[in-house]
Amino acid sequence: MENHFINGKTSAPANGQYIRVYSPIDGTVLAEVARGNHADIQHAINSAKYALLNTWGHKSALERGRILTQIGLLTRSSLEVLAKVEADDTGKPIALARKDIEALARYFEFYGGATDKIHGEVIPYLEDHSVSVINEPFGIVGHIIPWNYPAQMLGRTIAPALAMGNVSIVKPSEEACLTSLKFAELAIEAGLPPGALNIVTGYGHEAAHSLCSHPELNMVTFTGSPQVGVQIQTEAAKNHIKCVLELGGKSPQIIFEDADLDRAVLSVVNGIIQNAGQTCSASSRVLVQRSISQKVQSLLKERFNNLKAGPSETSSDCGPIITRKQYDFVKKAIMDSKGKGVPVIGEGSIDDISCVSGNFVAPIIFGPVSETEFLAKEEIFGPVLALLEFDDENEAAAIANNTDYGLVAAVWTENGARQHRMAMKIKSGQVFINCFGAGGGVELPFGGVKKSGHGREKGIAALKEFCTTKTIINHYK
Repeated sequence: MENHFINGKTSAPANGQYIRVYSPIDGTVLAEVARGNHADIQHAINSAKYALLNTWGHKSALERGRILTQIGLLTRSSLEVLAKVEADDTGKPIALARKDIEALARYFEFYGGATDKIHGEVIPYLEDHSVSVINEPFGIVGHIIPWNYPAQMLGRTIAPALAMGNVSIVKPSEEACLTSLKFAELAIEAGLPPGALNIVTGYGHEAAHSLCSHPELNMVTFTGSPQVGVQIQTEAAKNHIKCVLELGGKSPQIIFEDADLDRAVLSVVNGIIQNAGQTCSASSRVLVQRSISQKVQSLLKERFNNLKAGPSETSSDCGPIITRKQYDFVKKAIMDSKGKGVPVIGEGSIDDISCVSGNFVAPIIFGPVSETEFLAKEEIFGPVLALLEFDDENEAAAIANNTDYGLVAAVWTENGARQHRMAMKIKSGQVFINCFGAGGGVELPFGGVKKSGHGREKGIAALKEFCTTKTIINHYK
């Protein structure tokens, strides 16, 4: 049984109850994790408050940076152990799990080196006044992280929070919390004071609700669906605390007739099969200029027909959908689209006959798809790609913007002026030119517009999200 991690040690659930976690690979029971409630959240709040007032909150930026850097180093030295936990917990291929642990370490390396680089400012004012602006941590920050990238999301949200002197309480998804629990032990080993990082597992409507609505919480971050994002904001608003929300996307890759098609097609395929499409920034739409549509379809058909979904220990292209509920949603979206006669360009296969009991979905591409179709507008969160056609730049931008989301987009063209025009027309938090994803980009500000959320993660921009400014005006005459 897996317990909470509070005040630097494991902590049994106050109600004595546990949640069964099932393997997405074969459906067997993988673990039983603590079912947190308000008492557990209060325990974590008390622990975090002590660390804020007595230990972590009194460390200098330099001291915080050294500890975060040490956490990064220890994470790297434990890469294989953590990657195995991540792969088992999520079902993703072990090679992808290793990359996720490397990213986790990188977040702590980056923010460990940035803690003493965030400076205040002096504002020229009246002759007999001096004015300075300083950055202060919010205090106790709640982090609600999803099941698709638990290791990466943990680093992405807590590393900048801790760097700015905050203390953290994490409520990971009950479907994938084992890496977070294991990592918390490493953080203490690396020198993080007890209480600076607490992990409370459990259901969203119990543990997360109690955390977000707690009157002593000072800020909350959340990654997940727009629907739950509304609930998070509503609870936070009752106590007038800040939210940073990343709520998904329907990201397009736009291919013009002068693009390098080999590179573009490879990027499109990788952009939808990574993590079995369970990525907020997954490129689930490909927009192709009509003059080259048949050629691009032929290239994509060949690639998709050779794709395989399979277990994490194999060399398959993508693993399973992590929950049965999400698997059912993805399968229904595919079957409904086929039933409506939406053309299928290409479809992969499931690698192993033993996978029939798991949540495996063969990668598939539909098209041409009308921009009014469900596949073209809504987030599927599976290895399902929709191909749409356009004639010119204006139509491409209009189609790209014709969703409620605006997280990531890519433009493939050799025309420099067009690159700039399209980047300015697309409503999205990130726009890539002749690439997509850029290796994860810990240094690059990340976040969305419209229903993709607000606030920014990654890069120096994230540090500014986790602090508030205080203006000090001194009349010295």
